[in-house]
Order: sequence, then C-alpha cells, then structure tokens
Amino acid sequence: MDPVLRFLRANPWSRRLLSILSVGLMLGAVGMLGYPVYTNVYSDRTQSRLDREIASPELRQAYQERRLQDGDALTRIKIPALDVDTVVVEGTSASALRAGAGHYPSTPLPCEAGNVAIAGHRTTYGRPFANLDRLKNGDAIILETPIGTCTYEVTREPFIIAPTDFSVVANDPSKQMLTLTTCHPKGSAAKRLVIQATLTKGAGQSA
Repeated sequence: MDPVLRFLRANPWSRRLLSILSVGLMLGAVGMLGYPVYTNVYSDRTQSRLDREIASPELRQAYQERRLQDGDALTRIKIPALDVDTVVVEGTSASALRAGAGHYPSTPLPCEAGNVAIAGHRTTYGRPFANLDRLKNGDAIILETPIGTCTYEVTREPFIIAPTDFSVVANDPSKQMLTLTTCHPKGSAAKRLVIQATLTKGAGQSA
C-alpha cells in the first residue's frame, strides 16, 4: 500500500486537514479569478455615474471654481489607438482610483500649462491603462474637460521606473505635457509604466 494512503488511514485528523486545505485552495482560486470581475463591474457602475456627473452644470461650475473633491469627475480621457474612453476623477487615493483612473491633485488641471499627470489601473477596475505599453510616438491622447478639449501627442516610447520615483509627475510650468502612469508588469505593483505626451491642440494651441 502507498505510504501516504497508509498514513491517511491511520490518522483521521490528517484526512480532515487535507480536506480543509483543499477547500481553502479552491476558495483562494475562486477569489483570485473573481476579484478582477468584481472590480470591473464596480468600475462600470461608477463610470455610468461619472458620465452623468461630468455633463452636469454643477460639475462645470465646480471645475471652473477649482472646488473639485477627491473622487469627483474631472476629465474624459480618450486614446484612439487603444480604444480607451473613460472618465478620470480627481485624486489618486485608493477610493478615487476605483473609478479606473485618477488625476494627481498636485499637478495642473487638464490642458493647463505644466505637467498634467494621471494614474490608472492596468488589470482591475475597468483596466483603462491595460495596454499603455502599446502606445507609440505620434499617438494621440485627448482630454475632454467640462470647459474644453485638448489633444496631446506621445513624444516618448513607454518607459519603466521604480514605484518610489515621483520625478515623472513633478510639475514644470515651462512645459505643456501629459504624463500617464500605471503598474508594471501586469498584475504586479513592482514597477511603474510611464507615458509622456506633449500638448498639440487646445488651451491656446493652434488647431
């Protein structure tokens, strides 16, 4: 008889322990598979609410008066090359980013001079930045705010930084640029993937 089987028959507690372990592993696997689905459903519902919010007169007034709070709709980001169309909220807190993407509050508002920075999820909460690594020089990124629209053009190939490197979102009033950040590689927060683009249309730029 197999030594393992002989041990299990001789020790009833080991069979119970094995059963508990099997159930635990099964529940863990279900949780790992189900969590992204849950976050995507949550993000879809949040985006539906934000779609209504960003079109409201109240939001327009709050935007103009710079009274936006963490989690408020801020701008719609469109990336035609990746078929991205999602509403970005103000703030990069964990609760704000459940919308999918959030604006670093320490950076200028969209389309303003300086370095506008936005963070987004790559594998959960709608994963708007899932394929950010596919962007190429010349690809367009459009920001639609409650008071206007502007277009940025990718000027640098995607690059990787440490998660503690915040230099890429530091403001530089002499520039008109956009920085997008997301986790890298997919499913891990070990690094950050960064895209940078330059304003080409809107906010005083020629059409």
